Amino acid sequence: MTTTHLERPLAVLVGVQLPGVDDVEHAADLAELGRLVQTLGFDVIATVSQRRSALAAAAVLGEGKLKELAELTGGSGVVPSGAPERKNKARARRAAESGEDDDGALGGDDGEDDGAAADGAGQRAARRATVVAVDHDISPSQARNLERATGAQVLDRAGVIIEIFHRHARSREAKLEVEIARLNYVAPRLRETGGGGDRQRGGIGGKGAGESALELDRRKIRDRIAELKQELGAIQREQSTRRALRQGQRRVALVGYTNAGKSSLMRALTGSEVLVADKLFATLDTTVRALHPEVRPRILVSDTVGFIKKLPHDLVASFRSTLDEALEASLLLYVADASDPTFRDQLGVTRSVLSEIGASEVPSRLLLNKVDRLSEDERDALRLEFPEAMLLSARIPADVAALRESIIAYFEASMVEAELFLPYAKQSLIGEIYENARVLSEEYGDEGGRLSVRAHPAALDRLRSLLAR
Repeated sequence: MTTTHLERPLAVLVGVQLPGVDDVEHAADLAELGRLVQTLGFDVIATVSQRRSALAAAAVLGEGKLKELAELTGGSGVVPSGAPERKNKARARRAAESGEDDDGALGGDDGEDDGAAADGAGQRAARRATVVAVDHDISPSQARNLERATGAQVLDRAGVIIEIFHRHARSREAKLEVEIARLNYVAPRLRETGGGGDRQRGGIGGKGAGESALELDRRKIRDRIAELKQELGAIQREQSTRRALRQGQRRVALVGYTNAGKSSLMRALTGSEVLVADKLFATLDTTVRALHPEVRPRILVSDTVGFIKKLPHDLVASFRSTLDEALEASLLLYVADASDPTFRDQLGVTRSVLSEIGASEVPSRLLLNKVDRLSEDERDALRLEFPEAMLLSARIPADVAALRESIIAYFEASMVEAELFLPYAKQSLIGEIYENARVLSEEYGDEGGRLSVRAHPAALDRLRSLLAR
């Protein structure tokens, strides 16, 4: 009896090294795109790279590189002029099912072979890549021309990220946010089917042109986006109410590049069962938990969605409410994967996105995570370069304990002592006081109790306003 192994579909990466982008940065961008594509469920068999002053207007790559790319996908390597769309789709299906031999992927300038990529492609000679992932934002016409030349599905970087978000969204809010971004991405990429013509015709006896199929599809998308925004607005109002109830509480937000280890730190600090996975964008939904073991008043820790280079603007806009957790936090913990050679650029991306939403003024600390993967010399170099940062690993309990103590110490430094008078008529507020302040002593007289407390000034102001009502 034989068992069949379900093979993952294959993909080819495409990147153009533009002026001003050095070899290290270009390689890092392509490596990150490869991880994104793998997260999407594809195996990367090759990379096609080319140095150019700009993306080719027709199909991103030059003619020579386009033909070499087509050898990996089974396409013709030529952009047919005016070819009917339905014929291209039929050819794409035939190409995906063909079993011709693969050639190696190419890197650098035209004619420069990447041996490692070629070996990887040769090992899968019986199969063709069915997806081409381009490390740039490309126009709908460029994507269409690439599909015609390669016979494969084409996704640009924004399309890959949006598709990952679509698959990983769990809460209703995240699903709505991603669907809005997805529809905004799809709308300009719609095109007429091979049949053409009008779907509806107006006037008596069918005279006069009505909406075309393309126009009707785009109108449906606009209507759907409006419905989703209305539903999302209701959910966000509920979220705003919950955040308002947490006003005055001590809040810490973990922010940083995707896969920097935020969820691992969240689990270690709070004891919560949040998802931890070694893949990009494993977390899309903001999780809020209390620091564990608990302190009084409580310190709330939130895990936020990760950032990435060239994050589509629609996604930044859609997840603005989720990122409000960072905007309204008392302290931001910037988490970076110190074992990643590009973490400095990743920190820049994180700070840039947070600056867009106005969170750059929130007090912050830098955490260089995953230092257990570094040598002692590398750690010493980081200490010299980032003297204000805390070096730690979420896997080392002692490091997590030190981080917890530093968070508590940060809030302790801003707390002040005060006295509150609690009338017997307002004894229902005693829980609110214990929730937002540390009660040092209590004395009760004929009219009520005098409580000596230690709390943050904002929390004291809120408690005093409640007692004064």
